[in-house]
Amino acid sequence: MATNTDIQRDTVLEREKEALKPPPMYQVVLLNDDYTPMEFVVNVLQRVFGKTPEEASHIMLKVHHEGRGVCGIYTRDIAATRVEMVRQLARARQHPLQCIMEPAPDA
Repeated sequence: MATNTDIQRDTVLEREKEALKPPPMYQVVLLNDDYTPMEFVVNVLQRVFGKTPEEASHIMLKVHHEGRGVCGIYTRDIAATRVEMVRQLARARQHPLQCIMEPAPDA
């Protein structure tokens, strides 16, 4: 018994270019509290976010005086990872430091 197989080939005449949008960005924010030592906040900013001592001090003072400070702007997965790292460090040292992520404002 013979089997016929038809091989069909589709020809693409014209390909539409898909415009890829950049991924949505999120900002990681530290929130002020009255108990976490300033030195700990500076250390977290240096270890988790790679800030210089001067940048870390500036952000820490912003958190202290304004109640919140942006640590960096990242894609969703990286922002979530950084938030969790801050929470784990704070929990390990029994500090109530809060860290959140929120959609970054359009620049």
